[in-house]
Amino acid sequence: MQRLILMRHAKTEPWTEGIEDFGRALLPRGHDDAKLMADTLVAANWTPGQILISPARRTRETAAHVCAAFANERVRPIEALYLAGLSDIDAALATTDAETVMIIGHNPGIHDYALLLTDRGGAASDADRRLLFEKFPTSCAALFARPEDDAEAPLRLMDVLRVSELRPPA
Repeated sequence: MQRLILMRHAKTEPWTEGIEDFGRALLPRGHDDAKLMADTLVAANWTPGQILISPARRTRETAAHVCAAFANERVRPIEALYLAGLSDIDAALATTDAETVMIIGHNPGIHDYALLLTDRGGAASDADRRLLFEKFPTSCAALFARPEDDAEAPLRLMDVLRVSELRPPA
């Protein structure tokens, strides 16, 4: 794997008593944000060869928008990615040989994994490092990459995209 895209699911209905967390759906804003982020990923050429997702409803709905933006995407739900920890994400990544992998998951796991990778491999810019350490909001995506000539080098944070910065002004 030369590139990894970590993305948090889009905005969902709030958890309240009587609503099972696993089945929470995207809000209308979440659908709009997922489409906007998907279009931005296409424009930035962040094309995944495989997308690994949590099987929760909100990640499946987010992935549907991402897949609609890319042709012939391979999506694979992995049970362990639902509210995954660091070792669960490592294990999921070990199941694919794609050059560019995308994981759509949940916080805190996705954010924690992004921070771990940044600690290990650094960041292309201090601004992106600060942005990532601040928070990993819904529909956020972060790109990590290795140098093309070094498959063993740690992944380095290359860019962070936040949907709040992509929306047109109101």
